[in-house]
Amino acid sequence: MSEKDLLEVKELCKYFPVRGGLFKRVVGHVRAVDQVSFTVRKGETFGLVGESGCGKSTTGRTLLRLLKPTEGRVLFEGEDVARLSRMRLRKLRRDMQMVFQDPYASLNPTMTVGQLLEEPMKIHGMYGNRERKRMVEELMDTVGLDTGYAQRYPHEFSGGQRQRIGIARALALRPKLIIADEPVSALDVSIQSQVLNLMEDLQAQFSLTYIFISHDLSVVKHIAERIGVMYLGRMAEIAPKKKLYTCPAHPYTEALLSAVPVPNPSLKRERIVLQGDTPSPANPPQGCPFHIRCPKVFDRCRGERPELLQIGEDHYVACHLYDKESRSKVV
Repeated sequence: MSEKDLLEVKELCKYFPVRGGLFKRVVGHVRAVDQVSFTVRKGETFGLVGESGCGKSTTGRTLLRLLKPTEGRVLFEGEDVARLSRMRLRKLRRDMQMVFQDPYASLNPTMTVGQLLEEPMKIHGMYGNRERKRMVEELMDTVGLDTGYAQRYPHEFSGGQRQRIGIARALALRPKLIIADEPVSALDVSIQSQVLNLMEDLQAQFSLTYIFISHDLSVVKHIAERIGVMYLGRMAEIAPKKKLYTCPAHPYTEALLSAVPVPNPSLKRERIVLQGDTPSPANPPQGCPFHIRCPKVFDRCRGERPELLQIGEDHYVACHLYDKESRSKVV
């Protein structure tokens, strides 16, 4: 782990048991996250993308240990989050916060905005009563909300305002890392840009590091610096934004990008239509998890799972097309 890295994920796995039979014994596992590895540098925005069910949200929750990892390591500033004691983990949570997808479901409807923003400070014993009230007003002003709204309840706000409350709550403890799980997907397009611009401003103001989870590649392109593409619980490709959007290496990444709308109607993009359905993570295919839908599949893909290989500066891909042994056979 280099000095530039804030977070390093090594072969992270999260499996959920499948129970069946009269005695509800474990008969299998859903491999929601399967040997995922990547790093996040201090001050950057790392995008995590993929279609629904690929495991990106589960990855985000496991990084914060809202879900306990099955295997692997999550190093936050050199400390393994997966192996910390309960007391040490509680202290570390001040540095790692999350913004959830549904701003209404993540806010307690029985608490006022002021109480919601003050609660994290109370739990961690920060400041006195008067200082906490001042901090609540400061947080609301920072995210663009009128401080007079502190006595209102979540249902009295619009979706965009509720997401601003969620962002303010994540900022309450002055964290170093914020994991944003589809933070704008439930908002109107006009409001999405406002929230994204707010997040960029806050990143510069508070020196924040983001992991931005989304299925919308056009949104990720706006905010992320490096992007990881997930498929069926595994990392398919990791690359800087410009390289990923101009020279995608993995066939799955190519298919995803071909579906992104082009704002210029005079430009035409050839759509890559994948055949078949996404396999179940409870019964993933042997070999490459993408091989049953891949238009470039060959024999080795069906029997051997590809490793994440470096093919350029900061560019990694899990595909046999870029393995020297496979390349010589294919060509």
